[in-house]
Amino acid sequence: MKSDIEYFYNFKINELNQNNNYYSFIYNYDNYYFVPLNRPLEDLKDLLLVSQELNNKKINTHQFIFNKDQKLVTVIDEVNYIMLKLNENPQKEIDLIDIVNFQNSLILNPEKSKLYRNDWANLWASKIDYFEYQISQIGKEKEIILNSFSYYVGLAENAISYVNYANETLKKDFILNLSHKRIFYPNYALNFYNPLSFIFDLRIRDIASYLKNGFFQKEDVYLELENYLKTNKLSNYEYHMLYARLLYPSYYFDLYEKIMNNEEKEEVLLPIISLVDEYELFLNDVYYLISSYTHLEKIDWLIKNKGN
Repeated sequence: MKSDIEYFYNFKINELNQNNNYYSFIYNYDNYYFVPLNRPLEDLKDLLLVSQELNNKKINTHQFIFNKDQKLVTVIDEVNYIMLKLNENPQKEIDLIDIVNFQNSLILNPEKSKLYRNDWANLWASKIDYFEYQISQIGKEKEIILNSFSYYVGLAENAISYVNYANETLKKDFILNLSHKRIFYPNYALNFYNPLSFIFDLRIRDIASYLKNGFFQKEDVYLELENYLKTNKLSNYEYHMLYARLLYPSYYFDLYEKIMNNEEKEEVLLPIISLVDEYELFLNDVYYLISSYTHLEKIDWLIKNKGN
């Protein structure tokens, strides 16, 4: 791979580091990442324009690098790769305030970009249907998944119901911001400023991802949410969609997919499963917190009456 990169980009690399199918190196004191393209090719034009606009606003998004043929995509062994120059310290941690400031830097309407993503309910329902088909085929060898899967499908179905209710009965009053396919915790600049992760969606998408992942890292994210809601006025629609995303167990399904792709052992689910009661309490507390701003539909099995 080192010789391929040097050939296609006219770089001279002293040391090439590999992490799974990602490659990193330093050239002229700058950090570079050579990564597989995990997006449709038709997204690239918009992603390039977005990253250029952000950099023009002095927001240090990672920069796309063209190869010697002036192409963004470099094909090696039938895999599409993208070269990124890192314009920010990759280990810098991004908190909730940073996320809000980033969101406010670029706001688009859905018609302006192919990067718009918002069909949550149908996407989630399709995923669950496929997962349930997989479960029916795996037999009994994945005991941890078999003993936990139904619970998380139940949470997902509640999330889908919330989204459907919001879409069918509430005015779709929301702000569409630059968002990410996934927010991790700790939330490092390496991932946060990677344009290959950019999409446009409701502003609460990234907020919910940050809170969910932070919770499972034993952080006091309730306090962060409380402060966020005090300083950011949401619409009734956004409050419902925020709670829907907190209900949806992406933290479980992301690991499930890695297990099914043989990238992880199923024991990686155990820390998540061990916190099921604590996360239910978190969802209960968040329900009452959001209900102090707007009316939320109650999930009978999950939400306990105050004082119980």
